[in-house]
Amino acid sequence: MNGKQLKNSILQWAIQGKLVPQDPNDEPASVLLERIRQEKERLIKEKKIKRDKNASIIYRGEDNSYYEKFLATGEVKCIDEEIPFEIPRGWEWCRLCHVTEVARGGSPRPIKDYITESPFGINWIKIGDTEKGGKFIFSTKERIKPEGMSKSRFVHKGDFLLTNSMSFGRPYITQVEGCIHDGWLVISLIGGAYCQDFLYYLLSSNFAYAQFSNKVAGAVVQNLNSDKVANSLFPIPPKTEQKRIVQKIESILPKVHQYEELSNELASINIAIHSKLKKSILQEAIQGKLVPQIKEEGTAEELLVDIRTEKGRLVKEGKLKKSALNDSTIFKGDDNKYYERINGQVIEIELPFEYPNNWAILRLKDICQLTDGKKKLGKGVCLDAKYLRGKSSATIIEKGRFVLTGDNIILVDGENSGEVFTVPQDGYMGSTFKQLWISSVMWKPYVLAFILFYKAELRNSKRGAAIPHLNKELFYNLTIGIPPLAEQQRIAYQINKLSQLIK
Repeated sequence: MNGKQLKNSILQWAIQGKLVPQDPNDEPASVLLERIRQEKERLIKEKKIKRDKNASIIYRGEDNSYYEKFLATGEVKCIDEEIPFEIPRGWEWCRLCHVTEVARGGSPRPIKDYITESPFGINWIKIGDTEKGGKFIFSTKERIKPEGMSKSRFVHKGDFLLTNSMSFGRPYITQVEGCIHDGWLVISLIGGAYCQDFLYYLLSSNFAYAQFSNKVAGAVVQNLNSDKVANSLFPIPPKTEQKRIVQKIESILPKVHQYEELSNELASINIAIHSKLKKSILQEAIQGKLVPQIKEEGTAEELLVDIRTEKGRLVKEGKLKKSALNDSTIFKGDDNKYYERINGQVIEIELPFEYPNNWAILRLKDICQLTDGKKKLGKGVCLDAKYLRGKSSATIIEKGRFVLTGDNIILVDGENSGEVFTVPQDGYMGSTFKQLWISSVMWKPYVLAFILFYKAELRNSKRGAAIPHLNKELFYNLTIGIPPLAEQQRIAYQINKLSQLIK
């Protein structure tokens, strides 16, 4: 359980009457609600407020079912389906509108014509004036002209503001007076049914959010309807118990925050350990230390001939560029130093690792090439990074660079340049990708494990200021140890086995 989950559990216990013990000497919430109804009746007679046509009383019948009686008509209906949990004796269920006023903000338009720098302007309270995880709104960055008030809604200190846009249902208590736009709902307390702090925690609970979620409207931008929020059903504890609940919550929350910090620190450590362990496995693999060498599997020398033959054929077929044939030969001299022969010239080189004697050593460009893929017309899925990561739905396009299920594509533009994906279905690769050709002579999972080992280095060596892109020179010139094919398969199997164990 993380810190957020723990906090949500505490708030749920609180609103169910399970956080503090009940005191039989507390004045029941029913008495408080009756006083509020009598006060409303007096104000109606004095014509200070209008009668609520939907005013109701919620009570529990002798059959233990919950009923709602509408005062205007006398109609009674069973609302058992709306009651989510049992509440203690002395508590009551009530519609939010019977103990608060709920209204939506408004925006004078065009808003830019009403923004002013005058000190006599009216505070213009925006969602951007809130602090992440904050409870109060203390100030505003902008003001509007006084004439904009008639097209907006004025709120007072102590009013609750409820976000009413993309991140709907987040409550704040305003400590400034001002006007609110239509991205807010304002909730004003009536009759003192709730302590301010208790109502804040009630509105912050998952129970409140779940109710609001079921009431949002709008397909793309989800908005809370003020009438539906007002009609939401909430528990009301005795006033004195509300205060005890608040005290208990606020004595616990610092410990919850401390727990969350420690949990986050532990999670970071676990992620770091997992990442380092995975990197260590990959490093052992590409050095030839993950599995033993088996003499009967021979050497990798025979693979080199097959790699060059395949590349020559693909160049003739126009599937690879001629530059793919510019191979180099890396070998170990009698002095145990490594040398590279390029166009007849031999130079001494430094390699990051020592490799087993039966391995060959190549540049990555000798077995991998970045290609554009085949152009094709016709409807197909756009295989961009968000879709491949499962963070967006499929987009259909009618032309592009076509790739097949099982092909590999690599990000060459953006922050994550160097990340490789295996294509899950036929489609067109996104504009930030290149197709990654890997020699069929090689065991593909082994090569992909090698590229994964250098993922961070490739990401950190990107080029370009505005749009960073893959450092292709670095990518192509990485040195890769080539084991015999059977050993490549054993290495890939062991990597997968160990990766499953450390998840």
